Amino acid sequence: MKHLSFASGRLIIAACGVLLLACSHTPRAEGQELEPLAYSVSPVGVNIVGFGYGRSAGDLSFDPTLPIEDAEATINTTSLGYFRSIDFLGRSANVAVAIPYVWGSAQGRLAGDFQAITRSGLLDPRLRFAVNLIGAPAMNLKEFVGYRQKTNLGVSVVVVAPTGQYDPNKLINIGSNRWAFKPELGLSRAVGRWTLDLYGGAWLFTANANFQGQTRRQNPIGTAQFHASYTLRPRFWISFNANFFTGGRTTVDGVPRLDFQRNSRAGTTVSIPLNRRQSVKVAFSTGAFTTIGANFDSVAVTYQYLWGAGL
Repeated sequence: MKHLSFASGRLIIAACGVLLLACSHTPRAEGQELEPLAYSVSPVGVNIVGFGYGRSAGDLSFDPTLPIEDAEATINTTSLGYFRSIDFLGRSANVAVAIPYVWGSAQGRLAGDFQAITRSGLLDPRLRFAVNLIGAPAMNLKEFVGYRQKTNLGVSVVVVAPTGQYDPNKLINIGSNRWAFKPELGLSRAVGRWTLDLYGGAWLFTANANFQGQTRRQNPIGTAQFHASYTLRPRFWISFNANFFTGGRTTVDGVPRLDFQRNSRAGTTVSIPLNRRQSVKVAFSTGAFTTIGANFDSVAVTYQYLWGAGL
């Protein structure tokens, strides 16, 4: 790996940015992702396994028609993830899966009475497939060494399966008891040591047919992310991140709730190499503008190990 160029060394480790998709997410937090360098490329056959821990703390915002006030929560998430770069019809592509486990507590006033709860269990797993359409064909290691990114355009889809812990009798759950899908378009431009990323997508949801004995539906959530990443030296980079997401109003048995979202988060991510195969990534984010459900601080640490493709 010592023979890789400055840019190539950055891009291989940058691929880890899509590995642990759920590490810093609270349950049912679609739209709040901040994933720098999610459309970077790697040689075909690169494998990355990672283990992450995230902690989120802050206010919980509900539909104002519900009798819940002064709600706040502290949520811990661990996640095991796997990433592999592949050749998809001659284009650079990758697949990633994350299996998270969550535990935490929440408290607030329900109809004027103080209540506190704890939850622990498996969160819904996430699977992501991404392919580069413009800017990066599938490459072996020798070809990749000479690769220089300019402008890349990629697409991806994230699938969230309803296999997490769920109790239909509880208002606050870890799992969501529904499928979720996020198609996304990602534009990435390298300028010297800087990489600028812009993503646009939407979360789409199936119905939860057993929400306290009722049917809960949610409108799509439109999402946008912007990232400016700076490489200090090969495999050592820092990113400044921001997002915006809107929509997601729900209905329960056809009755609309007052929970339309229009939120923004901001944060930073640092990736630090430990040696030629290992790295650690640290991320922090906070609510920048919040209406419903995003007024919390999150910190996440991810350990990553890389092998394959002749590295």
